[in-house]
Amino acid sequence: MTHFELRPIAHVESSLKDLDGAPKQPDEGAPSAWLVFSPSVGEGLRDLKAGQQVLVFTWLHLADRSVLSVRPRSDPTRAMAGVFSTRSPARPNPIGLHRVEIIEVDGLRVLVSQLEAIDGTPVVDVKPVRSPDDG
Repeated sequence: MTHFELRPIAHVESSLKDLDGAPKQPDEGAPSAWLVFSPSVGEGLRDLKAGQQVLVFTWLHLADRSVLSVRPRSDPTRAMAGVFSTRSPARPNPIGLHRVEIIEVDGLRVLVSQLEAIDGTPVVDVKPVRSPDDG
């Protein structure tokens, strides 16, 4: 198989409007943001609850997909590194991975903590964080 289709299930509503203003990591000032889901996937939200930790998978739609090496954190003093050893959004398949906590669930809208994705970013999946005790 050489091609497959990813469909967005939601999009991000955030105060972060451009890449230059977005923090590189959640603990660097990332704001809370809403995930706004399509009605077609609403049933999948039924067990999400405030306080739950989830992994949000985004499609970093503005990333440069031709990049294979970067200077980590865009720091010109650092040596070039292959993108697969970094968290750079520039990569062949720009999938973002964000560990967040659910603050509120309101119908098809889910408010999450510290999301460094910019406004309009497509969401492709959400999965619960599991501990080793979850089995």
